Amino acid sequence: MEQEIEILIDADACPVKAEAYRVAERYGLAMQVVANAWIAVPKHPKIHRVVVGSGFDAVDDWIAQRARAGTIVVTSDLPLADRCLKAGAEVIAPDGRRMTMSSIGAALATRALMQDLRALGEVSGGPKPFSPRQRSTFLSALDEAVNRLKREGFGSG
Repeated sequence: MEQEIEILIDADACPVKAEAYRVAERYGLAMQVVANAWIAVPKHPKIHRVVVGSGFDAVDDWIAQRARAGTIVVTSDLPLADRCLKAGAEVIAPDGRRMTMSSIGAALATRALMQDLRALGEVSGGPKPFSPRQRSTFLSALDEAVNRLKREGFGSG
């Protein structure tokens, strides 16, 4: 029996949940929308809300424990992305960047450098507003990931 493709969303600060819902519905994929608190999700038999509570890294731990080959994880959390990649999952950032084992090391190093610079007061401010182009890039990346997994024998076709 084929292993089903599943999408796991790190949902608390995810700006592309609506786009991910559209892809899941179009392909008939199971989706877990994981958050620390109640979050609205579409009424769809394969889209499920998962509330894990407010424990430190509770969302990350829930997702990482379920990440596997055939799973697509949507997160901007680099340590979580690293854990999921090591488990064999596909990982896509909300801006559409596909994270891989060859790219995650540099991303984690950059994250550590930026944390140090922020701690020293050298860098301030948050991310730029999310753009329509980033949403479009994310949609393309998610669609590509689904089709790549289907070619690898996951899912129904």
